[in-house]
Amino acid sequence: MEKRRTVFWSVVTLCLFVLVDTGGSQILSSSARPDALADVGIEQRLDEELPLDLVFRDEAGREVQIGDYFGDRPVILSLVYYECPMLCTMVLNGLVSSLADLDFDVGNEFEVVTVSFNPKDTPDLASRKKQTYLGKYGRDGAEDGWHFLTGEAGSIEALTEAVGFKYKFIPETGEFVHASSIMVLTPLGKLSKYFYGIYYPELDLRLGLVEASDNKIGSPVDQILLYCYHYDPTTGKYGMVIMNVIRVAGTLTVLMLVGFMLLMFRRDRQRKEQDNPTETVLSERMN
Repeated sequence: MEKRRTVFWSVVTLCLFVLVDTGGSQILSSSARPDALADVGIEQRLDEELPLDLVFRDEAGREVQIGDYFGDRPVILSLVYYECPMLCTMVLNGLVSSLADLDFDVGNEFEVVTVSFNPKDTPDLASRKKQTYLGKYGRDGAEDGWHFLTGEAGSIEALTEAVGFKYKFIPETGEFVHASSIMVLTPLGKLSKYFYGIYYPELDLRLGLVEASDNKIGSPVDQILLYCYHYDPTTGKYGMVIMNVIRVAGTLTVLMLVGFMLLMFRRDRQRKEQDNPTETVLSERMN
């Protein structure tokens, strides 16, 4: 029985990788997907606002509103359930790996909110999961910036509907089937970016956070990168805009040439002054 269950989840996970790799609405045709994946996927709600008054419980069991984590910084939202046998762990492992690559710090430049979509999950489970991933992340201050929430069915359904996250409970296995994705939201709670799969490249995540913050975090280099890379909602990735890269390269080339010419002019003038010091002094007196 256990072997059969393992095979089932392996097949479902493989199908979900195919599902999330297609981008866009993340919905395959009914003839191309197993029954277990019917109505499972992600439909983007870009620029739409979350209902920030939804009530959940944090890892300490305190009642909170989802809006408590918005207001000052962009937010990464991940939807999982804490006893997921495979995919959720892969999502969280991929997320913490990407966070470790960022030079932005959780709790400083941005927040992370992980919400269980299983109403049976408890704050105790959330607390244990939080300790696991704080240990993997390993940076000071993250305990105040990475939040693990649980909630009742009504709040969960409202949140997952608001972000377009479609999942299904399978009674025969007692598990959920779902796609893998994280979302980046603005400080005001608007959906800004979706990143699919279980691996989130550092550049994509960084640029997504910079854009969601309205350029309040990041550096001038990030502004150049955002000019050269644009987010493609159909793939959930940033891609290079060739014409913009050419423009930037052309501008840099002109600046380098101008700088080189000024340097050569300055050196030539210094050399002339060294060769004819008397003439230089007379010239300065006449001026």
